[in-house]
Parts: sequence; structure tokens; C-alpha cells
Amino acid sequence: MKQNVHLIAAARPNFMKIAPIWRAMTEGSEILEPILIHTGQHYDRNMSDVFFEDLGLPAPDVHLGIGGGTHAHQVAGVMLKYEELCLADRPDLVLVVGDVNATMATSLVATKLHIPVVHVEAGLRSRDRTMPEEINRLVTDAIADILFTPSPDADANLRAEGVPEGKIKRVGNIMIDSLVRTIAKARELDVFARYGLEDRGYGVVTLHRPSNVDDPATLERILRVLADVDLPLLFPVHPRTRAVMDQHDMVTACGLERSGLQFIEPLGYYDFMNLVAHCRLMLTDSGGLQEETTFLKIPCLTLRPNTERPITIEQGTNELATVESLPGQVARILAGKWKEGRVPDLWDGETAPRIVAVLEEFLAR
Repeated sequence: MKQNVHLIAAARPNFMKIAPIWRAMTEGSEILEPILIHTGQHYDRNMSDVFFEDLGLPAPDVHLGIGGGTHAHQVAGVMLKYEELCLADRPDLVLVVGDVNATMATSLVATKLHIPVVHVEAGLRSRDRTMPEEINRLVTDAIADILFTPSPDADANLRAEGVPEGKIKRVGNIMIDSLVRTIAKARELDVFARYGLEDRGYGVVTLHRPSNVDDPATLERILRVLADVDLPLLFPVHPRTRAVMDQHDMVTACGLERSGLQFIEPLGYYDFMNLVAHCRLMLTDSGGLQEETTFLKIPCLTLRPNTERPITIEQGTNELATVESLPGQVARILAGKWKEGRVPDLWDGETAPRIVAVLEEFLAR
């Protein structure tokens, strides 16, 4: 008899992590039955449905429909609805990924119901507790039964926090599984050409962190610096960022109509990765893009004071950036003076099968 495993997905970054695990369980396991649970943090087509289609995921088995709201509303909403689901149809195991609110909320529910919890992408630390994601990571890792890590620094973080060695399993970077599977097809598209851009002749921008976009003055400073970059920039705008820009009419206020900065709607996974694969540089505050650009050896500027993925700086193509440092860093990239970097160990597209093997052994015990 198969064992039911709830795969929890809430937001766009989760979908790329869940897809290879769902596939590895569906195609390669005789004892694991994946049940796909979408909590609904990202719920519009460009942020959710199109990603399921691009990644080959079926419609969710359960959609909790939580939607947006404050952190408290999201966490409470997920806990209430997910507890109802677990009480009605108890899973054998709950698998959570990443660091969104639903990651922590569903882990708390499962733990209190004595259902084993496994955390994929465990052990990452920014040391910045103003980030809600850092709190979610700390809480989830403190209560999870198995902690799947992507890199040695994550192992070290968990050991320093007193996590027993037997719980820590380094399996590699699950994001890279999706990238390896899709990058050839993504490269073949011509999405960048639709926007009048040339291969390696533009940069891609993504910004959605509260510290960068919630304060209008901060976001305006960033946009003004981007407008002066000597390279066309394509900016798929996150709904959170779009709301602040529109409320303050920033395109007009900053004179961005005359700049090389193009604002577009969020894209599906294949279309977006086409832009990334052919760009000259990435400017972002995303966690996953720091990893994907390191794998693709594309220069990445992370507009944050810290990162929970230091391996992308130590071994990869990433650097932290500020509004003040950004022009000089872009100039170095354009002058060909950027580090080449290397792909970290176990970032090989085979993380999901390693996860499945550990889970089969765990449940057999």
C-alpha cells in the first residue's frame, strides 16, 4: 500500500521546487503517493497556473484558496484550513519547500498532529530577522524531522543550532532540477527578441522584497539608478511592486518613459528563463535567481544587504549590491571583468531522486 505524501506549494518559487519531487515520486517510486496541495498565496494566472502548465504539474489535488493578506492572516488561514484537511484525510508525511508563510504554517499543523515533516531547502540563513522568510526558515527547521540541505553552509548552520546529525541530509539544490530539465527548450524560444532585444544585449530585473519595494522613496531611488544603466533592462514587474509603482505614478514621476527600462507583466517559467538564459546580467532580490544564474554562469547583482545563499557569492557569479555600488558593478560586468564562478557540488539536476530515496527509507522504518 502506498504512503500519502502531501507536497505543499504556495507561491511561484515553490512550484519549481515541488515539480521535480512530484515527478520523481510519480515516475520512480512504488511506495510514495504524492498529493499536491496548493495553499494559494500566489493565485493569479501569471503567478500560478501558467507555472503549473510549464512545469508539467497536474492541477492541485487540493487548493486551500488562502490568497493574500498580512502575514498573520496568511499563516492563520493556512493553519485553519490545513488542519481541517489533515484531520479529514491524514497524510503519512508532509513535505514543505522553501521559506514562505505556508511552509511554516503547514509544518506547525503537521507537527502538532504528530505527522512527520520534511523540509527541502533547509538550513539557509541570512541572519536577518527583519525578513519574514528568515523566521519561517528558523521555525520550520526547528520542528522538521528531516532537513534536506542544498549546500555545506546549510549543514553547518543546522549543526550550530543543535540539530542532530541524523536529521541533516545534503541532497543538492532542487531548483536546479527544474532548470536542467527545461533550459534547452527555454533557450530555443525568442522571447527576448519580442521586446526588441539582442542576445546578451540586455539585463533582467526582478524586485519584490518589502525592503526594496514597499517604501515609495526607496523604490524610486532604485528605479532612477536603473534608468541610468548603460544597457537595456527588461523588468517583469511583480504584483506587489506594480501596486506601489502605479499608486505613485513612478514611470512618469521618474521620467522612465525615456529610459532603457522596459516594464512588462510577469511571465511563465519557460518565457522567463529564456530571458535569463540570454541576458548579459541579472539584477534581483530573489533567492532562487541567485542560484539559477550561478548554474548558468550569468553575472548576478543581488540588491540586498545579505543573502541566505552565500555559496552563490563564494563559488558562483553573485554579488550583493546597493544603490550606490550598482553602477560600478554593472560597469565591471560590461567590461568583462566579472568572476566566472563554478557550479556547487550536487547542483546536478538529480536532487529529487535523492530526496525520494531518503523518504522511502524513512517511511520503511
